[in-house]
Amino acid sequence: MASEKQEIVQETGRYRVSILAEALPTDPKTVKCASHWAGAHHCSNELWSALDRETFAEMWKLSESEAEGYGRWETPSPLEHMPEGDVFNTFTIDVPVYLNYLLARFLSKGGRVVRGSVQHIAQIAESGRGFGFAPSPAPPAAIVVCAGLGARFLGGVEDANVYPVRGQTVLVRAPWIKHGKTLSGLDAEAYTYVIPRRSGLVTLGGTLEPDDWNPAPRPETTRSILEHALRLAPELVPPHLRRAGADAAAAPCVEDVLPFVVEEGCELRPARKGGVRLEAGSVKVPLTDRTIPVVYSYGYAGDGYMSSIGSARVALELLEKALSS
Repeated sequence: MASEKQEIVQETGRYRVSILAEALPTDPKTVKCASHWAGAHHCSNELWSALDRETFAEMWKLSESEAEGYGRWETPSPLEHMPEGDVFNTFTIDVPVYLNYLLARFLSKGGRVVRGSVQHIAQIAESGRGFGFAPSPAPPAAIVVCAGLGARFLGGVEDANVYPVRGQTVLVRAPWIKHGKTLSGLDAEAYTYVIPRRSGLVTLGGTLEPDDWNPAPRPETTRSILEHALRLAPELVPPHLRRAGADAAAAPCVEDVLPFVVEEGCELRPARKGGVRLEAGSVKVPLTDRTIPVVYSYGYAGDGYMSSIGSARVALELLEKALSS
């Protein structure tokens, strides 16, 4: 995640960091920014286990702190209707709260945020003045490219391996839900999750649709998500609408939860063929013989939150190595 990386670089105290972004955490939700729509369960994978472990450890500390926005729910009771499996402790992230926390933390360390967009990274390399990066027309010391799906189109990067993985979610109001659930790999219910937030809203999902650029929620997908979520968590039905007596064994009905749907969401996760690009390079400053370091960090698809802190540390190491060479 771009904000996590820039915050960690700024926090060292050795750099003056500015973020150039078209969409910010405080803006209305947009398909251009996938972070708002994420459910953000933490489920690690072997390939990026080192990055995930560091991120998990830092976020676990936050969950145990007394800071507002972090806390622990009760441990759920065993699910009798599910086969025996592994038991572990983890956390979920209320992503709107977390994004604003990151932005506030970055600004409190002296970071700057500039709203804007560029067509080519050379625009930044030539001069930061036009974007408010510096009081003089001197180029920045380095650039960190966390362009997400934009890396496919950004001049100077134009990575054809970047592609979207469309995800659709449904946000419902169900403050009685305190336990998250995820089910994957079983027949049609290939990817189902129920993720509660402290606000009383619950994120339901989801879909994984590679190379699908449709930015709008599909009604039939919304219904499918609700059907699968109810099979996994029938307690989504409000207590006063749950069937009793002879009807208690009946399957919950989508119509029972439709009135409590707050929002249908759609995100385009920025994936990359060949995996994440996390490496250093350089860009030539136009009209000069000078080059400046560039650190590339994108292509995380749906793993952005899971590896954010770990990948930010690696990006910082790459940046410092490039600046010292």
